[in-house]
Amino acid sequence: MENEYNPKNIEEKIYRTWKKNNYFKCNYTNHRKNFCIMMPPPNITGNLHMGHAFQQTIIDILIRYFRMQGHNTLWQMGLDHAGIATQILVMKKIEIEENKNINDIGKVNFIKKCLKWKKEISKKINYQIQRLGSSVDWNRTRFTLDKASRIGVKKVFIDLYNNKLIYRKKKLCNWDIKLQTVISDLEIEHKTIIGNMWYIKYAVVYNRKMNNKDQFIIVATTRPETLLGDTAIAVHPHDKRYKKFIGCYAIVPIINRKIPIIADRFVEINKGTGCVKITPAHDFNDYAIAVQHKLLMINIFTTTGLVSKHATVYDSQGDLIHLYNESIPKILQGKTRLLARKIIVNILKEKSMLYQVLKTETTVLYGDRSGEILEPMLTNQWYLRTKKLAKQAISVVNNQKINFIPVQYKNMYLSWMYNIQDWCISRQLLWGHRIPVWYDLTGKIYVGYNEYDIRKRHNINDNIPLKQDPDVLDTWFSSSLWTFLSLDWPKEKKLLKNFHPTSVLISGFDIIFFWIARMIMMTMYTIKDHHGNAQIPFKTVYITGLIKDEQGKKMSKSQGNVLDPLDIIDGISLDNLLKKRMSNNIKNNLEKKIYRNTKDNFPDGILGFGADALRFTFTSLSSHTRSINWDMNRLKGYRNFCNKIWNASKFILLNISKKQKKLKKNMFCIFDIWILVELNDFIKIYRDALDTYRFDLAANALHNFFWHKFCDWYIEFVKIFFKIGSLTEIEYIKCNLIYVFEILLRIAHPIIPFITEYIWIKIMKTMNVNAQTIMLQKFPNFNDNMGDNSLIVKTVYFIQKIILFIRKVRIELNMKYNDLLCFSISNITENYKKYILSYTHIIKKMSYLSEVKIFHSDYNIPENSFIQIVEKINFFIEIDKSLYLNFFLKKIDKEINLVEKKIQHLNDILKKKKFIQCAEEEIISKKRKELKILILHRKNLVKKKNKLSY
Repeated sequence: MENEYNPKNIEEKIYRTWKKNNYFKCNYTNHRKNFCIMMPPPNITGNLHMGHAFQQTIIDILIRYFRMQGHNTLWQMGLDHAGIATQILVMKKIEIEENKNINDIGKVNFIKKCLKWKKEISKKINYQIQRLGSSVDWNRTRFTLDKASRIGVKKVFIDLYNNKLIYRKKKLCNWDIKLQTVISDLEIEHKTIIGNMWYIKYAVVYNRKMNNKDQFIIVATTRPETLLGDTAIAVHPHDKRYKKFIGCYAIVPIINRKIPIIADRFVEINKGTGCVKITPAHDFNDYAIAVQHKLLMINIFTTTGLVSKHATVYDSQGDLIHLYNESIPKILQGKTRLLARKIIVNILKEKSMLYQVLKTETTVLYGDRSGEILEPMLTNQWYLRTKKLAKQAISVVNNQKINFIPVQYKNMYLSWMYNIQDWCISRQLLWGHRIPVWYDLTGKIYVGYNEYDIRKRHNINDNIPLKQDPDVLDTWFSSSLWTFLSLDWPKEKKLLKNFHPTSVLISGFDIIFFWIARMIMMTMYTIKDHHGNAQIPFKTVYITGLIKDEQGKKMSKSQGNVLDPLDIIDGISLDNLLKKRMSNNIKNNLEKKIYRNTKDNFPDGILGFGADALRFTFTSLSSHTRSINWDMNRLKGYRNFCNKIWNASKFILLNISKKQKKLKKNMFCIFDIWILVELNDFIKIYRDALDTYRFDLAANALHNFFWHKFCDWYIEFVKIFFKIGSLTEIEYIKCNLIYVFEILLRIAHPIIPFITEYIWIKIMKTMNVNAQTIMLQKFPNFNDNMGDNSLIVKTVYFIQKIILFIRKVRIELNMKYNDLLCFSISNITENYKKYILSYTHIIKKMSYLSEVKIFHSDYNIPENSFIQIVEKINFFIEIDKSLYLNFFLKKIDKEINLVEKKIQHLNDILKKKKFIQCAEEEIISKKRKELKILILHRKNLVKKKNKLSY
């Protein structure tokens, strides 16, 4: 082995060997238990980030753990087509490289470019997955938009439609005017800003014929431009101020539309003026009120966000009212929303219809991809009815057929499911699963796999034109089928039979609603067991926290605080790190801040820490919290831990017997028995931690056992035996050393696979054992039949306390490590005495002692001795009187200096006039009392020093 641990020299070579030998390949032909995890498919929009690396580390630990327990394991690999995100990315690429837009290149060519992008980015993502050590089955990689997926998605859509669970309707949705598509709640960014609240006067009309010009009702709004779409004013039914107006009408300023004044409990009496303008076509709360009160809904904007020439009017069910067509004032037609707002506000001022304008805090919704202010818009979309599907999905979680870890996320899941709304599944994009719906000239709907299938089933003549719906399905629709779609459903059933339901899903808390809940609903609807019962997609959901930077801030490209897992594994110079972070920065005013923070945190760039150190850090951080702050110091610590394993292995390899001797328990020394007992207890703790998804506890237990018990103590005992032990003792302790170390390598393998594989292969070769890979070896198990070794364990701990006491004395006396001391014990029990006598030579050699003396219980310990009492047993080391006296004099001097500093500090405070004038008398009195005590203490120390000096 090389002298220094360099992960870059071993990790890539090892992974190539694993992949070449198909060690990750799923095997389901035997009768072993099955274990399956689906990789949350990364989006093809860019490289993997720290969150991906974190989740994949946790998944790989489980896969390797269960593989070593003899399970058939499948880690299903896959990528997500990420509809809207990929379309934006490829569009930008085309604009930059070709100076063209989608309309210039056409739909067919655009999709070709998306597929080309997917091919390029797949290679990068796959490389990242390999560098991390993820043992995915590379023979089985799926894509949410591949041919098999398209067949499966169509089948599910058709089945849902035929069962009347999918319908098309005009409803209010969040519309992105830049991307020209409806978007989901997950793609929305909420920004709180300080804006204006306009108070507008609406004239009251007691009936349709007569106006009372002296009566006005005042409405407060942050969006005065939407008054063009007002269809009612709502007040609370118990609001005494407006009770008389309920059932009357109001006149909308500028356009003079008469609208009803209605009562609704949604209105808050103490908020604003207590009057709410209802604009159902451009506000979600207003839309709900309109449906309840059967109000008209008036759309005033085009899909590009401009004011329309004519307002389009719909009834409360979203059906177009052809006879109701209002013209909008010419001055507003074709104007943007913000410009229309300015014009309307100016007209209201001129007409004295603007009561007042106040500053207010308001929330504005932006498309997180486009950066545009979203517009609630009435559009025709496809919807999935979810109430019925949600009932089953709620039941399996309540009945613990699916368990959430940590358990608090169960409540988050249920709260959403109990209030679930129908799911808008259509998007106005080019990239995605095309909705399998065709229309004839009359608008009649036909649903099928393709046009040929529809014509055949419905006996439609070729002369009758059919046109396919241009929309695609929401990305989450295909993602919700992932657990069974990726197992080759509906074409193949063998994998589904063996590995579904899958064992565990690893995911972030931010997509519990958007992905996990929908997977449960869609799987239970689609997949049935051999009894016809709905099948769940997974048995356990393990929710990870969100990886943030060291200051607890979310990692984002715009903030310039992103860490690339590959940069941590392989390293990156400061210049290249700055270039990467600056190139991702889209806010110029942050450049100085990014430069300063990067230089402060990474003055020398990032050292290549290797995948194992990164994985160990992720594992140790995987506590049950929502936010996880990244810690470079912890990463450095675990790099040192890997180095510790490396150095331990070098020592062990130098002392390996070519052939392992059969071990007999009665030939073991107490240190062998002690480490075996400790190892057994550690295995139980470690396995319990992995079995309960407490990966952080497993990492801590491994670190503590290997570093402190195995290296700091057992190997140190072993070294002494190698120097002064008998040939038999040495032979047996060598066998036990390699036995324990090999078990530790197997235990550590799921967390740190590269270094354990490398060392394990070296050991096997040195011992002339023909073995392929550690990952196919048996995972160590806890032994219940080790017998009672409690006295031996206590004795070894007793010996450790002796050694620690001696080391402490050396440090206090500032002695060299090899200066000989005489160690004495009095009042020792017979059990300990027997072992101390047997291993005196080990204790002497390990602690550099001239001799070990054992005295009776009433022995008078000399005054010039360092003493420690352990279990009523006296440890002491007698030293030269002058040396002893000198030690205590130095100690007293240090204490006097410390006390004098405290006295000076209190004197400085009490001399300050401001403190005496402003501080409470109680505090001043307390400070003076502290000063008196310190002065007295100094006096006593000086007396003690003078006494010792004479």
